[in-house]
Amino acid sequence: MKVNLINYTPDPVRTVACAGKLCYSNKVDIDTLWDSITDEEANKFVEKLISSRHFSPLEMASFTFAIEDVSRALMCQITRHRLASFNIRSQRYVAEDNFEIITPNSIKNNEDAKRLFDTTMDVIQSAYNALIDNYNIPKEDARAVLPNACATRMLVTMNARELLHFFSERCCTSAQEEIRTLAYKMLFLCKEVAFPLFANAGAKCDQLGFCPEGARSCGRISKS
Repeated sequence: MKVNLINYTPDPVRTVACAGKLCYSNKVDIDTLWDSITDEEANKFVEKLISSRHFSPLEMASFTFAIEDVSRALMCQITRHRLASFNIRSQRYVAEDNFEIITPNSIKNNEDAKRLFDTTMDVIQSAYNALIDNYNIPKEDARAVLPNACATRMLVTMNARELLHFFSERCCTSAQEEIRTLAYKMLFLCKEVAFPLFANAGAKCDQLGFCPEGARSCGRISKS
């Protein structure tokens, strides 16, 4: 899995702080407000916004990630986060005549399961190629036989508020391993460039102080 933060709002912490202060400023134009905010003040004000759960200013800062070598199964999960933008490698226009495979660790670490998995992938690849080469089936229809294990790549843009929600759901141990790994890689990159926005980001139990997962709880924090 390869994850890079390729773009983000310039000075994201100050941007969020300015947006938040604007809500409470009286007769101060935005340029003056922006120029008056020091880095230290921005950090403290962002901390105050988050602790008071005033999240709308966080929507002013966005982050774009280049994500490669992940499965189509992960793609289905991440696109459920609707307050985000996605551009994904198309199986309709791009041939999968030698598709890359993302093998889950639970299968990779089980010799018999791995053998069955690899055999199945070979059969699927042969069927996909035959549909196109032997039967003149368009790629957009032949892709119907392709597995969730197909590797893909995508660009994903989320604002800071949605990222906090994404991390709360996908850093949790109840999240599937692949997307949990992605979430932590994205969180690390976000902390590098905007630490005050993501200082306390992570699994929902870290935000709530208790685990809402019920029977799926990992036991690290007591249930509600």
